Amino acid sequence: MIRNRTTRLLPPDAVRRYGLAALSHLVLILVWYLVVAYGHVPKFIVPSPIATVASLGGPNYHWINNTLVTASEIFGGYSLAVVIGVAIAIAFSWSRTAEEAAMPVLVTFNMIPKVALGPLFIVWFSYGIMPNTIMAFAISFFPILLNTVRGFREVEPELLELVRSLHSSKWQIFTKIQLPSALPYIFSGMKVGAILAVAGAIVGEFLGSARGLGYLMLQVQVTLDTPAMFMAVILITLLGVILYAAVLGLERLAIVRDARVN
Repeated sequence: MIRNRTTRLLPPDAVRRYGLAALSHLVLILVWYLVVAYGHVPKFIVPSPIATVASLGGPNYHWINNTLVTASEIFGGYSLAVVIGVAIAIAFSWSRTAEEAAMPVLVTFNMIPKVALGPLFIVWFSYGIMPNTIMAFAISFFPILLNTVRGFREVEPELLELVRSLHSSKWQIFTKIQLPSALPYIFSGMKVGAILAVAGAIVGEFLGSARGLGYLMLQVQVTLDTPAMFMAVILITLLGVILYAAVLGLERLAIVRDARVN
């Protein structure tokens, strides 16, 4: 009975894929434990999984607060990148002149090392969540924009000519032809941007912050509190996995499997 219910919820291929993914992570944790336990690796170099999890009980780490701060920076910057990136790409699809005028400027902006902008963000916005959110946005924005622009360009010209010959409005062409055709590329850019948004938020916290998991890593580094550093890395990774999984879930709801861009 349980097996039948599981099969109805998930196809056999998905069950196998997720099972292998879970198993590979468990093997990784086991290897980590064995290397530390039987390799006599000092705790300040590589802590055991048990010591890493035990650091969650430390009263001075404020795990929940710091995790929420980093999560708000990641999700806030990423959401901003998706909205603005897709909106600009839509504007470019409606106006070739706008794309030719603005795209070179955006490319030039993307060439600027984002780490170099960190001190400027601190000067402009002071310390806090805002500059780190903007850093996450700045790093994840361009891949979303480029992939979305490409998606709108990939629409077959013959199909556009056909619907125009039927006197379809510009809005109808966009909503019925261009946007559905561009969705696989939009989600492809969103998946790349999800990875970069995590890196952007942490880079921002390294450069200047008073809260967050990146800030906590810098604080415990001074005392060689490696278990807390490992735990912070794991929590950062989990935030990235949650964001990436959310994008995958939305992609599966919006696009059929054969049309997805891997």
